Amino acid sequence: METNRALYKDLESILITKEELQEAVRKLGERITRDYEGKNPVMICILKGASVFFCDLIREIDLPLEIDFMVVSSYGASTKTSGEVKLVKDLDRSVRGRDVIIVEDIVDSGMTLNFLKQTLLGRGAASLRICTLLDKPARRRVPLTADYFCFNIPDAFVVGYGLDYAEVYRNLPDIGVLSPRIYAEK
Repeated sequence: METNRALYKDLESILITKEELQEAVRKLGERITRDYEGKNPVMICILKGASVFFCDLIREIDLPLEIDFMVVSSYGASTKTSGEVKLVKDLDRSVRGRDVIIVEDIVDSGMTLNFLKQTLLGRGAASLRICTLLDKPARRRVPLTADYFCFNIPDAFVVGYGLDYAEVYRNLPDIGVLSPRIYAEK
């Protein structure tokens, strides 16, 4: 663990190192390149959490592609989903007839991605796949499976590499388990 970063003191442990992240993202980019050969997918980044993963991932995909962004909220400043998904920022383009890949930081309860999947299919997407950095199946509240994921993780509250708690920790290059003392104080 890098001790020169003040935020590391709030972690119980490092779950995934930056080197492991880089390798997994590289392999995932290669897989998406193979799967979408000859196509021009629209990749939709779910802000803010997926932004770091998204930027690294699209540079590993050797295809013509388009990008767009959405902001949805179901957590606020909590460590648990509210169960209510709110669309904060919608797409700037139509997805009608397009191959769509939703890129998310983590699939937890599945509520947010289930909402997005239904919304975008309802708008006429030709195909839709879900790509996530982290999959946490122990927390699933709806039947949802990620088509692409880098890591299956245990039921722990994680931060870093874009993932946050109350808008902090996104800039950590590793993914770590946040100490419960941090969110118990709030």
